[in-house]
Amino acid sequence: MTRSMTGFGRASFDVEGMPFAVELRCVNHRHLDVSLRLPRGFAGLEPELRRALGARFARGKLDLLVSTPPGGARADVELDRELARRYAEFARALTAEGVGGELRAAELIALPGVARVSEHALDEESVRSELVAAVGRAAQAADEMRAAEGAALERELRGRLAAVATLAGSVLGRSSEVVASARERLRKRAEQLREETGVADEGRLLQEIVIAADRMDVTEEVVRLRSHVAQFEAALDGRAGAPIGRRLEFLLQEMSREANTIGAKAADAPIAHRVVDLKTELERIREQVQNVE
Repeated sequence: MTRSMTGFGRASFDVEGMPFAVELRCVNHRHLDVSLRLPRGFAGLEPELRRALGARFARGKLDLLVSTPPGGARADVELDRELARRYAEFARALTAEGVGGELRAAELIALPGVARVSEHALDEESVRSELVAAVGRAAQAADEMRAAEGAALERELRGRLAAVATLAGSVLGRSSEVVASARERLRKRAEQLREETGVADEGRLLQEIVIAADRMDVTEEVVRLRSHVAQFEAALDGRAGAPIGRRLEFLLQEMSREANTIGAKAADAPIAHRVVDLKTELERIREQVQNVE
């Protein structure tokens, strides 16, 4: 089964009341490029997460984001009761002197140093197993999306390949007609020269016919093109999940090379038009292959 390099996966988990969100985005890339964004203090888990993603994905640009939602971190409030009592004593003393009034509880808490808010920090080891498992779930979801898109991509590629094969056969059929016509023109021209000059050089005539036919004959190129198409299809039929993108790119490069050679040898307008159509199909395949893992 062909897999695309485009996918998205999400997972979440809680550790000691602190929620975490994991998101994995995948897009096409020539090689495997993994980018991680982890909460502060968890950088030590990066190598393990890179290995986990590298074991599942062969190509693509992967962006992994691990975050705690705003307000998600558990916070503890510490109250300095002794300091609050001292503030209250000062307030009562001032009140006795006719200055100000007694402080209410809300006003006491707002005074500097009375209340302190501290976030509860988790260490890497307390999060490691849950985080690795959540990244695995996000990767699985992204992988399933890549497989679904890959199936649609494979159908598109097979349709384009069928068009390439049809055009190759059409070029070969027309080439045979062109070569036969060229041989007949050369034969008639040789007979005309013999009648006009009375000189006949059968060896030279045969040599010219062979050279002209070889210049216009594209049989070898079409045979190689068809072979590449067959190998391309065999790669699509290969082991499910096996990366095939680089092989497809190579085969497509070879198909384009044969198409260019056919176009260079074509001495016939209908063949030239078919070559244009052939190159158009190959370009469309190239655009799709860039997203195959």
